[in-house]
Amino acid sequence: MSDLHSIKKRIDSIGDTRKITNAMYLISSAKMRKAKADLDRTRPYFEATKGEIKRIFRTGELPESRYLYPIDENEKITGTYACLVITGDKGLAGSYNYNVIKKTQELVEQQGSDIKWYVVGEYGRRYFAQHGIPVEQSFLYTAQNPTIGRAREICDILLEGYTSGALKKIYVAYTDMRGMTDEAQLTRLIPFHRNQFAENMAVEKPVTSPFEYSPSPEVVLESIMPGYLSGFIYSALVDSFCSEQHARMVAMKAANDSAEELISTLKIQYNRLRQAAITQEITEIAAGARARGVQQGEQL
Repeated sequence: MSDLHSIKKRIDSIGDTRKITNAMYLISSAKMRKAKADLDRTRPYFEATKGEIKRIFRTGELPESRYLYPIDENEKITGTYACLVITGDKGLAGSYNYNVIKKTQELVEQQGSDIKWYVVGEYGRRYFAQHGIPVEQSFLYTAQNPTIGRAREICDILLEGYTSGALKKIYVAYTDMRGMTDEAQLTRLIPFHRNQFAENMAVEKPVTSPFEYSPSPEVVLESIMPGYLSGFIYSALVDSFCSEQHARMVAMKAANDSAEELISTLKIQYNRLRQAAITQEITEIAAGARARGVQQGEQL
Protein backbone atom coordinates (compact mmCIF):
# COMPACT_ATOMS: atom_id res chain seq x y z
CA MET A 1 0.00 0.00 0.00
CA SER A 2 2.98 2.32 0.39
CA ASP A 3 3.25 2.58 -3.41
CA LEU A 4 -0.44 3.46 -3.64
CA HIS A 5 0.01 6.14 -1.00
CA SER A 6 3.00 7.74 -2.78
CA ILE A 7 1.21 7.74 -6.14
CA LYS A 8 -1.87 9.37 -4.55
CA LYS A 9 0.33 12.06 -2.99
CA ARG A 10 2.01 12.71 -6.35
CA ILE A 11 -1.35 13.02 -8.11
CA ASP A 12 -2.49 15.58 -5.51
CA SER A 13 0.81 17.50 -5.83
CA ILE A 14 0.55 17.68 -9.64
CA GLY A 15 -3.07 18.77 -9.30
CA ASP A 16 -2.06 21.66 -7.02
CA THR A 17 0.66 22.71 -9.49
CA ARG A 18 -1.85 22.58 -12.32
CA LYS A 19 -4.11 25.00 -10.44
CA ILE A 20 -1.21 27.46 -10.22
CA THR A 21 -0.25 27.18 -13.91
CA ASN A 22 -3.88 27.52 -14.95
CA ALA A 23 -4.23 30.67 -12.83
CA MET A 24 -1.05 32.10 -14.42
CA TYR A 25 -2.50 31.32 -17.86
CA LEU A 26 -5.69 33.24 -17.09
CA ILE A 27 -3.80 36.20 -15.58
CA SER A 28 -1.47 36.45 -18.58
CA SER A 29 -4.45 36.31 -20.94
CA ALA A 30 -6.17 39.20 -19.14
CA LYS A 31 -2.97 41.31 -19.07
CA MET A 32 -2.33 40.74 -22.77
CA ARG A 33 -5.85 41.81 -23.76
CA LYS A 34 -5.59 45.00 -21.67
CA ALA A 35 -2.16 45.93 -23.08
CA LYS A 36 -3.29 45.36 -26.67
CA ALA A 37 -6.35 47.53 -26.06
CA ASP A 38 -4.11 50.34 -24.76
CA LEU A 39 -1.87 50.06 -27.83
CA ASP A 40 -4.85 50.04 -30.20
CA ARG A 41 -6.11 53.28 -28.65
CA THR A 42 -2.80 55.09 -29.17
CA ARG A 43 -1.65 53.52 -32.44
CA PRO A 44 -3.69 55.84 -34.75
CA TYR A 45 -1.75 58.89 -33.51
CA PHE A 46 1.62 57.36 -34.26
CA GLU A 47 0.44 56.02 -37.61
CA ALA A 48 -0.69 59.53 -38.48
CA THR A 49 2.74 60.86 -37.44
CA LYS A 50 4.43 58.35 -39.72
CA GLY A 51 2.09 59.43 -42.52
CA GLU A 52 3.14 63.05 -42.08
CA ILE A 53 6.80 62.05 -42.27
CA LYS A 54 6.05 60.22 -45.52
CA ARG A 55 4.41 63.37 -46.87
CA ILE A 56 7.60 65.32 -46.23
CA PHE A 57 9.48 62.81 -48.36
CA ARG A 58 6.90 63.20 -51.12
CA THR A 59 7.74 66.89 -51.53
CA GLY A 60 10.40 65.89 -54.03
CA GLU A 61 13.28 67.41 -52.12
CA LEU A 62 14.80 65.12 -49.50
CA PRO A 63 15.51 67.23 -46.42
CA GLU A 64 18.78 67.19 -44.56
CA SER A 65 18.35 65.92 -41.03
CA ARG A 66 20.45 64.45 -38.26
CA TYR A 67 17.91 61.63 -38.06
CA LEU A 68 18.75 60.46 -41.60
CA TYR A 69 21.68 58.70 -43.14
CA PRO A 70 23.93 60.89 -45.29
CA ILE A 71 22.85 61.27 -48.91
CA ASP A 72 25.53 58.73 -49.76
CA GLU A 73 23.97 55.79 -47.89
CA ASN A 74 27.07 53.70 -48.50
CA GLU A 75 28.97 55.99 -46.18
CA LYS A 76 29.82 54.04 -43.04
CA ILE A 77 28.86 55.53 -39.70
CA THR A 78 31.43 54.69 -37.05
CA GLY A 79 31.46 55.36 -33.34
CA THR A 80 29.57 54.27 -30.24
CA TYR A 81 26.20 52.63 -30.71
CA ALA A 82 23.37 52.31 -28.19
CA CYS A 83 20.94 49.43 -27.79
CA LEU A 84 17.71 49.46 -25.79
CA VAL A 85 17.06 45.90 -24.60
CA ILE A 86 13.49 45.09 -23.56
CA THR A 87 13.07 41.89 -21.54
CA GLY A 88 10.60 40.63 -18.96
CA ASP A 89 10.74 40.77 -15.18
CA LYS A 90 10.01 37.07 -14.76
CA GLY A 91 10.73 33.70 -16.30
CA LEU A 92 8.22 30.92 -17.00
CA ALA A 93 7.69 32.37 -20.48
CA GLY A 94 9.40 29.80 -22.67
CA SER A 95 12.21 31.20 -24.80
CA TYR A 96 10.89 34.79 -24.75
CA ASN A 97 13.77 36.35 -22.79
CA TYR A 98 16.44 34.13 -24.37
CA ASN A 99 15.47 35.18 -27.91
CA VAL A 100 15.85 38.89 -27.04
CA ILE A 101 19.27 38.29 -25.47
CA LYS A 102 20.26 36.34 -28.58
CA LYS A 103 19.52 39.45 -30.68
CA THR A 104 21.90 41.51 -28.55
CA GLN A 105 24.62 38.93 -29.19
CA GLU A 106 23.99 39.31 -32.92
CA LEU A 107 24.49 43.07 -32.60
CA VAL A 108 27.82 42.52 -30.84
CA GLU A 109 28.91 40.18 -33.64
CA GLN A 110 27.90 42.74 -36.29
CA GLN A 111 29.06 45.98 -34.69
CA GLY A 112 31.75 45.04 -32.17
CA SER A 113 31.95 45.81 -28.48
CA ASP A 114 31.60 49.61 -28.60
CA ILE A 115 27.95 49.50 -27.53
CA LYS A 116 26.18 51.19 -24.63
CA TRP A 117 23.37 49.09 -23.19
CA TYR A 118 20.07 50.46 -21.89
CA VAL A 119 17.96 47.79 -20.23
CA VAL A 120 14.28 47.38 -19.37
CA GLY A 121 13.28 44.30 -17.36
CA GLU A 122 14.72 42.38 -14.42
CA TYR A 123 15.74 39.42 -16.57
CA GLY A 124 17.95 41.60 -18.76
CA ARG A 125 19.50 43.32 -15.74
CA ARG A 126 20.41 39.95 -14.20
CA TYR A 127 21.84 38.68 -17.49
CA PHE A 128 24.17 41.65 -17.99
CA ALA A 129 25.23 41.58 -14.32
CA GLN A 130 25.98 37.85 -14.38
CA HIS A 131 28.09 38.18 -17.53
CA GLY A 132 29.98 41.24 -16.29
CA ILE A 133 28.66 43.49 -19.08
CA PRO A 134 28.43 47.15 -18.01
CA VAL A 135 25.03 48.78 -18.45
CA GLU A 136 24.84 52.47 -19.29
CA GLN A 137 21.41 52.84 -17.73
CA SER A 138 18.92 50.40 -16.26
CA PHE A 139 15.33 51.59 -16.22
CA LEU A 140 14.18 50.27 -12.87
CA TYR A 141 10.45 50.54 -13.43
CA THR A 142 8.77 47.26 -14.18
CA ALA A 143 8.32 45.94 -17.70
CA GLN A 144 4.81 44.87 -16.64
CA ASN A 145 3.36 48.37 -16.95
CA PRO A 146 4.40 50.09 -20.19
CA THR A 147 3.19 53.68 -20.52
CA ILE A 148 3.71 56.46 -23.03
CA GLY A 149 5.25 58.59 -20.27
CA ARG A 150 7.98 56.03 -19.64
CA ALA A 151 8.53 55.67 -23.37
CA ARG A 152 9.13 59.43 -23.61
CA GLU A 153 11.61 59.27 -20.72
CA ILE A 154 13.59 56.53 -22.48
CA CYS A 155 13.41 58.41 -25.78
CA ASP A 156 14.68 61.65 -24.21
CA ILE A 157 17.69 59.89 -22.67
CA LEU A 158 18.60 58.14 -25.91
CA LEU A 159 18.10 61.28 -28.00
CA GLU A 160 20.26 63.32 -25.63
CA GLY A 161 23.18 60.98 -26.33
CA TYR A 162 22.43 60.97 -30.06
CA THR A 163 22.11 64.73 -30.51
CA SER A 164 25.28 65.34 -28.49
CA GLY A 165 27.20 63.06 -30.85
CA ALA A 166 28.07 60.53 -28.15
CA LEU A 167 25.88 57.92 -29.85
CA LYS A 168 26.01 57.36 -33.61
CA LYS A 169 23.27 54.74 -33.93
CA ILE A 170 20.46 53.57 -31.68
CA TYR A 171 19.03 50.06 -31.83
CA VAL A 172 16.09 48.43 -30.06
CA ALA A 173 16.02 44.71 -29.19
CA TYR A 174 12.45 43.68 -28.43
CA THR A 175 9.80 41.10 -29.27
CA ASP A 176 7.18 41.85 -31.89
CA MET A 177 3.81 40.14 -31.67
CA ARG A 178 2.35 39.50 -35.11
CA GLY A 179 -1.02 37.83 -34.91
CA MET A 180 -0.47 34.96 -32.49
CA THR A 181 3.25 34.53 -33.16
CA ASP A 182 6.16 36.18 -31.36
CA GLU A 183 9.40 37.16 -33.07
CA ALA A 184 12.44 38.79 -31.49
CA GLN A 185 13.55 41.87 -33.45
CA LEU A 186 16.69 43.99 -33.63
CA THR A 187 15.66 47.30 -35.19
CA ARG A 188 17.78 50.36 -35.89
CA LEU A 189 15.81 53.24 -34.43
CA ILE A 190 17.95 56.05 -35.84
CA PRO A 191 19.38 57.17 -38.19
CA PHE A 192 16.85 56.28 -40.89
CA HIS A 193 17.60 55.35 -44.43
CA ARG A 194 15.87 57.84 -46.68
CA ASN A 195 13.85 55.14 -48.39
CA GLN A 196 12.51 53.86 -45.06
CA PHE A 197 9.43 56.07 -45.32
CA ALA A 198 9.05 55.57 -49.06
CA GLU A 199 7.15 52.28 -48.74
CA ASN A 200 3.77 52.07 -50.52
CA MET A 201 4.26 55.47 -52.14
CA ALA A 202 3.76 53.92 -55.58
CA VAL A 203 0.18 52.88 -54.73
CA GLU A 204 -0.77 56.16 -53.05
CA LYS A 205 -2.62 58.91 -54.85
CA PRO A 206 -0.29 61.20 -56.78
CA VAL A 207 0.34 64.65 -55.35
CA THR A 208 -1.56 67.16 -57.50
CA SER A 209 -0.35 70.23 -55.61
CA PRO A 210 2.89 70.51 -53.69
CA PHE A 211 2.83 70.35 -49.91
CA GLU A 212 3.93 73.48 -48.12
CA TYR A 213 5.79 73.33 -44.82
CA SER A 214 6.54 76.35 -42.70
CA PRO A 215 9.18 77.38 -42.08
CA SER A 216 10.74 74.37 -43.91
CA PRO A 217 10.47 70.57 -44.22
CA GLU A 218 13.68 70.23 -42.20
CA VAL A 219 12.24 72.12 -39.23
CA VAL A 220 8.95 70.21 -39.36
CA LEU A 221 10.81 66.90 -39.51
CA GLU A 222 12.96 67.96 -36.57
CA SER A 223 9.88 68.74 -34.47
CA ILE A 224 7.84 65.60 -35.14
CA MET A 225 10.65 63.02 -35.03
CA PRO A 226 10.88 62.86 -31.20
CA GLY A 227 7.16 62.08 -31.06
CA TYR A 228 7.54 59.36 -33.66
CA LEU A 229 10.54 57.83 -31.88
CA SER A 230 8.80 57.82 -28.48
CA GLY A 231 5.81 56.21 -30.18
CA PHE A 232 8.02 53.50 -31.64
CA ILE A 233 9.55 52.82 -28.22
CA TYR A 234 6.10 52.70 -26.61
CA SER A 235 4.96 50.28 -29.29
CA ALA A 236 8.06 48.13 -28.65
CA LEU A 237 7.37 48.13 -24.90
CA VAL A 238 3.75 47.11 -25.35
CA ASP A 239 4.53 44.56 -28.07
CA SER A 240 7.16 43.03 -25.82
CA PHE A 241 4.76 42.94 -22.89
CA CYS A 242 2.05 41.31 -25.02
CA SER A 243 4.58 38.83 -26.40
CA GLU A 244 5.74 37.97 -22.88
CA GLN A 245 2.19 37.30 -21.74
CA HIS A 246 1.47 35.26 -24.87
CA ALA A 247 4.66 33.24 -24.41
CA ARG A 248 3.72 32.62 -20.77
CA MET A 249 0.24 31.55 -21.84
CA VAL A 250 1.74 29.04 -24.27
CA ALA A 251 4.17 27.78 -21.63
CA MET A 252 1.44 27.46 -18.99
CA LYS A 253 -0.88 25.69 -21.44
CA ALA A 254 1.90 23.23 -22.24
CA ALA A 255 2.42 22.74 -18.50
CA ASN A 256 -1.31 22.15 -18.01
CA ASP A 257 -1.41 19.63 -20.85
CA SER A 258 1.63 17.82 -19.45
CA ALA A 259 0.05 17.77 -16.00
CA GLU A 260 -3.19 16.34 -17.41
CA GLU A 261 -1.28 13.63 -19.26
CA LEU A 262 0.84 12.79 -16.22
CA ILE A 263 -2.17 12.67 -13.90
CA SER A 264 -3.97 10.39 -16.37
CA THR A 265 -0.96 8.05 -16.49
CA LEU A 266 -0.61 8.03 -12.70
CA LYS A 267 -4.32 7.34 -12.24
CA ILE A 268 -4.06 4.32 -14.52
CA GLN A 269 -1.03 3.14 -12.58
CA TYR A 270 -2.83 3.81 -9.28
CA ASN A 271 -5.93 1.87 -10.38
CA ARG A 272 -3.85 -1.07 -11.58
CA LEU A 273 -1.93 -1.26 -8.29
CA ARG A 274 -5.15 -0.89 -6.33
CA GLN A 275 -6.80 -3.65 -8.36
CA ALA A 276 -3.74 -5.86 -7.90
CA ALA A 277 -3.81 -5.24 -4.15
CA ILE A 278 -7.54 -6.08 -3.96
CA THR A 279 -7.01 -9.22 -6.07
CA GLN A 280 -4.15 -10.28 -3.83
CA GLU A 281 -6.26 -9.77 -0.69
CA ILE A 282 -9.13 -11.81 -2.18
CA THR A 283 -6.70 -14.55 -3.19
CA GLU A 284 -5.20 -14.62 0.28
CA ILE A 285 -8.65 -14.77 1.92
CA ALA A 286 -9.76 -17.54 -0.43
CA ALA A 287 -6.56 -19.49 0.15
CA GLY A 288 -6.94 -19.08 3.90
CA ALA A 289 -10.55 -20.26 3.75
CA ARG A 290 -9.58 -23.31 1.72
CA ALA A 291 -6.74 -24.16 4.10
CA ARG A 292 -9.10 -23.84 7.06
CA GLY A 293 -11.65 -26.05 5.36
CA VAL A 294 -9.07 -28.71 4.67
CA GLN A 295 -7.84 -28.52 8.28
CA GLN A 296 -11.38 -28.94 9.64
CA GLY A 297 -11.92 -31.91 7.29
CA GLU A 298 -8.80 -33.62 8.53
CA GLN A 299 -9.93 -33.17 12.16
CA LEU A 300 -13.20 -34.87 11.38
